Order: sequence, then structure tokens, then C-alpha cells
Amino acid sequence: MPLSRAAAVRIALAAQGFSRPRPAPGAVRGTDLVRVMRTVKVVQIDSVNVLTRSQYLPFFSRLGPYDVRLLDRLRDRAPRRAVEYWAHEASLIDPALWPLLGFRMARAHDDSWGGMQRVARDHPELVHAVRAQVAALGPLTARELERAMAHDGPRERADWGWNWSLVKNALEHLFWAGEISSAGRTSQFERRYAPTARVLPPPVRAAADPAHRPPAATAYAELVEISARALGVGTEQCLRDYVRLRPEQARPAIEALVASGVLIPARIQGWARPAYLHRDARRPRRVAGRALLSPFDSLIWQRDRVRALWGFDYRLEIYVPAPQRRHGYYVLPFLLDEELVARVDLKADRAAGVLRVNHLTWEDGRGGAQDRAALEGELDLLAGWLLTPAEPATP
Repeated sequence: MPLSRAAAVRIALAAQGFSRPRPAPGAVRGTDLVRVMRTVKVVQIDSVNVLTRSQYLPFFSRLGPYDVRLLDRLRDRAPRRAVEYWAHEASLIDPALWPLLGFRMARAHDDSWGGMQRVARDHPELVHAVRAQVAALGPLTARELERAMAHDGPRERADWGWNWSLVKNALEHLFWAGEISSAGRTSQFERRYAPTARVLPPPVRAAADPAHRPPAATAYAELVEISARALGVGTEQCLRDYVRLRPEQARPAIEALVASGVLIPARIQGWARPAYLHRDARRPRRVAGRALLSPFDSLIWQRDRVRALWGFDYRLEIYVPAPQRRHGYYVLPFLLDEELVARVDLKADRAAGVLRVNHLTWEDGRGGAQDRAALEGELDLLAGWLLTPAEPATP
């Protein structure tokens, strides 16, 4: 199926929730956040706080100003509508994805990071002790667990030195394995660990049991279909990247979904690689609106796709030495209607109560009066959302 670049852009924006008008200011409810979560399925978490924690920004981009405590409640209170796991990096995910990621949990001893693998291999008694303490005392943070184990733990400390990095690695191993989960975060962004059965909503709990997880091939196919629905249209690389599947996991799934008619092979103007269109993808005639995008927004995860769709060569420069940065430290692309028109390096100066634009770069041919007015409006909205003190929570 041939698609123009403009059509592919509109499909991509609609799939990610950008074709829907924002609610009226002050009218965003928890149900609106749930709708966004069910649309994108995965929201990347990042600890950088120069503007705000990244997981809050995709909801602002699609809904406008909202009370971030609403999102915290979806994550922290039963029945949870968002839970944490490794999907596209550390992520908030729709709980329905949890059982589908069981194949990743089952390979915690082989696919997790080195420190997690080492503690599971070399200190199984510590992993067992951590598991038992979380079951008895959770939810609790790594620091709270360390204090509890120092007080209650057995005296064979010399065996592993009570190295607290080992305790943290044991927690993260169990988290990767799906045996414990995050019951929320503290104001210092620390996970509060608890047994998974106490975190997952009841409808998901039974399916998440290792004995009831779907076969790996079924999970791969469902994850590719979910990724394709969230993207609207994309290449194999795009479909794999959404939840970080390997080629050997995704390719048979793509073939099966094409054979069943769920994915439609597509040729997109200017794209060298074959693409796939989800059969239910919406195709609006026009997408209007504006949004500042987190560097970790799922619309722009796959940089080759961003380049192909918008001609926008985007690179996060946080780890680039300051003198070598072209656009700044924490740069948000500015989406205006259907195009990415600018890059804005932002910092929330909370002490001064201002939103600082450290650097602004317009794309070629952009930056006229209408573009500037649109950006100024969005910056004003963002500043008000970030820097206005929250009202006391309702008891």
C-alpha cells in the first residue's frame, strides 16, 4: 500500500493521541490520563529533573496542564492503571502488558544487567533474604530495606560484607524477574518495592503467574500488534524498538500478523525500508495542535523514524560535553500541527520561579510570527503548570 509522507505523519500522530483536542484548562481528570496510558501503552521513566521527571511530560503534551498527583495515584494506588517494568527502558506500562513480558522476566539470570546477574549467581542467600524481607515488610525503599536487614539480619555478614550495592542489585534482580514490583515512588524518586501480587490489579494478577503466562511466540505477536497500534505505521525496527524486542522475536510475529491481515505492508514516500500499517490505524485529514515533547516521548523514540517522517535529525545531548552541544542540554522538540518546527532547551528554575529557555533553534523556514506566538503560548502553559504551587491535596 503506498502512503505519502504527510499521510504517514497524520497516522503516526493520531495513533499517539495527538489528533484529539485537549480538555479545557483545569478539566483534566484521571480518566483522561488512563486514556493516554491505554493509547501509548508505555511511558518511559527518566530521573533527569532539570524540567520535570520525564514520565509526567507525555501526559502534558497530550492533555495540557493537569495535577501530577493524578498520575501518581494511577501508579501508586489500587487498582493501579499503570505499573513499572522494563519495556522501552524503565517504563510505566499498561498493566495488561505485564503477562506479555513474562519471557523477559524468565530470562532475568541471562538478560539483566551485570550486577543483577552477579548477585543472583554469587549471593543466592542474599536474594532469598531480600525476597523474604520485602514480602514481610513491603512496600519499602532500598534504603529502608538496608536498615531493616542491618537490624534483623543474621550474623553471617562476613559472607558478603553487607555491601548495600548488593542489596540494591538483589532488589533489581527480583524486579527484573517479576517477583517484586514497584508500589510507587517517594518524593526522592526512590522505588517502593512490594511483592508483585500486591501491586498488580486483580484482573492481571492471575495471568501474571508464571504458570499462566502466554507462550513466548504468542507474547511476541501480541506485543508487536500493540506496538503497531500505538505507532500507527512503522518499520520492523520501529515495531521492535517500542518494547525492545530482538529481531528473532519480532520477525516471525510480523510475518504472522501480515498473514492474518492485522499488519498491512506499506510503502511510504521517502522511506527506504518496508513499513507496516496497522489495519485499524486512524487516518485523519488534518491534525492541529501544539506540543512540547519530552526527549523520551514515545512519538520520537525511534530516531530513524523521526528523520524519515519529519526530516528532523534529533539527538539528546545530555551526555555531550557542553562546548560540543549544538542545541542544548535538555532539548524538547516543538510539534506544531503536523510538523516538528523547533528545538527548545528548557530548565525549570524553581528557586526563581521561572521557566528558562536556554537555547532555541527553529527548523529551516520556520520561526515566523505565527510559529513564535504558538511556541510562546505553549511555554506559558508549561511554565504555569510546572511552577504554580499545587493546592493542598483533598483529605
